[in-house]
Amino acid sequence: MTLISHTRVVPAPAQQIFDLLADPAQHPVIDGSGTVRGSTESRPERLHLGSTFGMTMRIGVPYRIANRVVEFEEGQVIAWRHFAGHRWRYLLEPIDDEHTRVTEEFDLRRVKDKRWIYERLGFIERNDRAIKETLDRLEQWAVDRRAGAY
Repeated sequence: MTLISHTRVVPAPAQQIFDLLADPAQHPVIDGSGTVRGSTESRPERLHLGSTFGMTMRIGVPYRIANRVVEFEEGQVIAWRHFAGHRWRYLLEPIDDEHTRVTEEFDLRRVKDKRWIYERLGFIERNDRAIKETLDRLEQWAVDRRAGAY
């Protein structure tokens, strides 16, 4: 069982954070892995359950990846997966009108026969660091938004 999860209190309402996550064009803004470069034209403007969206990526070499939204509860939960089966999930829990507990997860529990590949290639440790950096960026996005930068 492999689930990497980190939580942070972000100074923004849950719906604002959810709106950011539901817009694939905004994913490079908060990506802490340094791999997400942009979204492709094959994406909806706003994600919903079952929607697919493409992202341009780079790990050594550039590539494109297609994702499908597999969990969606407006303002609370959004998760997507690609062909390999792992999921990126965000759980949002409002604390008050201006603060949200955000949990980001990298979930390999459904990837049984290929999990060793992730371990050998260092993706477990890399994604652990990336989640922390993504939450840092999300927090900075919220601070900047309050200051009027967005």
